[in-house]
Amino acid sequence: MRLVPDIHPILLCGGSGTRLWPVSRKSFPKQFTKIIGDESLFQQAAKRLTGLGFAPPVVVTGDDFRFIVTEQLAGCQIAPRAILIEPDARNTAPAILSAALYLEGLEPGALMLVAPTDHVFVDADAFRSAVQAAIPMALAGDIVTFGITPDRPETAYGYIELDLSAKAAPGEPQKIARFIEKPDAKRAAQLLASSNVLWNSGVFLFTTETIIAAARQHCTDLITQVGDAVSSARVDLGFTRLCEEAWSKATDISIDYAIMEPADNIVAMPYASGWSDLGSWDAVLQQGRPDGAGNVISSNATAIDCDGSLLRSDSPRVEVVGIDLSDLIVVATSDAVLVAPKASAQRVKEAVAALKSREVTQAVSFPTDHRPWGWFESLAIGDRFQVKRIHVKAGAALSLQSHLHRSEHWIVVKGTAKVTIGGEVQLLTENQSVYIPLGAKHRLENPGKVQMVLIEVQTGAYLGEDDIERHEDIYARVSLIDVVNGDERS
Repeated sequence: MRLVPDIHPILLCGGSGTRLWPVSRKSFPKQFTKIIGDESLFQQAAKRLTGLGFAPPVVVTGDDFRFIVTEQLAGCQIAPRAILIEPDARNTAPAILSAALYLEGLEPGALMLVAPTDHVFVDADAFRSAVQAAIPMALAGDIVTFGITPDRPETAYGYIELDLSAKAAPGEPQKIARFIEKPDAKRAAQLLASSNVLWNSGVFLFTTETIIAAARQHCTDLITQVGDAVSSARVDLGFTRLCEEAWSKATDISIDYAIMEPADNIVAMPYASGWSDLGSWDAVLQQGRPDGAGNVISSNATAIDCDGSLLRSDSPRVEVVGIDLSDLIVVATSDAVLVAPKASAQRVKEAVAALKSREVTQAVSFPTDHRPWGWFESLAIGDRFQVKRIHVKAGAALSLQSHLHRSEHWIVVKGTAKVTIGGEVQLLTENQSVYIPLGAKHRLENPGKVQMVLIEVQTGAYLGEDDIERHEDIYARVSLIDVVNGDERS
């Protein structure tokens, strides 16, 4: 009897997250956010693809998210096989091929399951069963894509048209006739009526051997470019950094265009147990737990005589109240509010683009900024001053740094801080404070076993985050002053 090999999950998490603004932004996109449930979408995806029959995951992400990935995986007690760092986002084809080539170098012919980490599968067991049913076809040399049985004429998804001999029923891979681009409303209704189509989920199962062979056939230049980036990769703090020079030559193209559409060895596994890519707030409303009037209400929101609406606040300091609302999306954070008809949920990307054109900070960044050592939040900003609340994880340390334009006052409100200023080191406990003069080399550490919290008051002519010169850093980050001056040294 042939033993079934372990499945190697490939977790893709490099998206920019504009469609669920303001909760999801470029600095902290939706896959890392608790959109639905008590865990992030990334954590839900990682847990869905763990346990018996699954190898440790390979994660493909960007440099800005590498420490978020490690922290969130640790939060659900999952140790990755590897974390591949893309020098910049080049779409799904380079990302998937980099994972395939990396894995092929470790385990030739390995079985890999490619999964975006910002999707919801309502029934994780049903999805795992569908994956198990698709394994024989994948081992036989087919590329298996998981198609979702549609339940409405959706215009936000691409479609898969099955061969006339196929049946869009779960349980067995089916032959594909063609892929169909996102349709308009009329065409979507026609496709739904045909009962021979599936939504394209972007989830794939194949062996490394199969996908590499397909790339060599259909996108020769791309597999060469990605191969150079993988072969010249370097290990940095446990991360595998793909070669920047080679990666920059890789074509920016989706896996659908590069391989799936021209391939003749691709089959679809129908899946009908509840799925969403959470591509809009309307989709979040559909996946929520509605009240009797069809509303989905967060803990910081109140609905009075509303129906069919999403009322959500992600800040305990902002209470959202809706009165006589119908089919509306209302989403608030501590620094931004979105209000839109449910039918216009897909236009949120337009709003983000408009904010970017005006250089509005909220377009891409949060008041809360996540760093490898913890996070900070801006509490107040004025002329020549800024107040922040800084949380430092147990055992973590900020870089040894200095500033050209500002001085700082630190007041410890929780835990113990180890502070280095010049050649002097001191311990501060709750209610103690210290002053860091302009230009002084300084470092903040948490030597304790609990989170440390302090209030930082900055004063000076310029208070931007790029006024940081790092002299030593355990996280090997680039000095922000060097970046501004065009020097990319770590």
